[in-house]
Amino acid sequence: MSEPLSAWAYTVVFGAGVLSSAMNAVAGGGSLISFPILVGLGVPPVVANATNAVAQVPGQAASAFGFWNLLPATRGLFLPLLIPTVAGSFLGGWLLTRTDPTWFDHLVPLLILVASLLLLFQPQIKQWSQKRRPGSGLRRGTSALLQGLISLYGGYFGAGMGIMMLALLGLMMEANLHELNAVKNWLGLLINLVAGVLFVSSGLVGFSVGLVLTAGCILGGFVAARFSQRLNPDRLRRAVVVLGFALTVGYFVQNVLRWSA
Repeated sequence: MSEPLSAWAYTVVFGAGVLSSAMNAVAGGGSLISFPILVGLGVPPVVANATNAVAQVPGQAASAFGFWNLLPATRGLFLPLLIPTVAGSFLGGWLLTRTDPTWFDHLVPLLILVASLLLLFQPQIKQWSQKRRPGSGLRRGTSALLQGLISLYGGYFGAGMGIMMLALLGLMMEANLHELNAVKNWLGLLINLVAGVLFVSSGLVGFSVGLVLTAGCILGGFVAARFSQRLNPDRLRRAVVVLGFALTVGYFVQNVLRWSA
């Protein structure tokens, strides 16, 4: 599926990729930048969502491999969650390929609102997950079920899924933040890979705009790796939260006007 965009629009898409990937590396929630920009440029929401998920994979891969040395220490977290992650992301991606585009349009405000709230309360979620009593971790079956649901959401939409996983992993067992991030990044990469294969095979990915977005994501991940310590992640996170709430209102008003027309 191709999108005949102008040279100016492709420049905007490239910039969206840079910003979203850098945001993901620093604070999370980068899809709240790239997804709305794609939709604003005329890409259908379902295609924009699928294209964005595939384009974010290189940046996620870079982040995941950056934590490669911590995987042996986190095997007890990672391995039990592999099957529910694959199953949940496959189901979520499959649901998106079967969703009526009009119905997805109506869901967009709610999905963006959920992602914005997760980003808003990210510090509280992180603090809460790390304050549990030692030895009070979730049971394996409960953890697998919750990870399956998070992966379903991630395969269907994705924005904010990393925050959900970080909270879940913190409730599962004792581990430092770097170890939790290692597992989160690898599981997030797996979710987008599984869903991405479905999106590509279903013809939902806009390849021309997707390649430009991917190039921006790669550059954004590189820039963030070099200069992330100079940025204030809390200010960046709050700015994206404000953007998310504004987009929620904007999409909701747009849907109301469409219904009343």
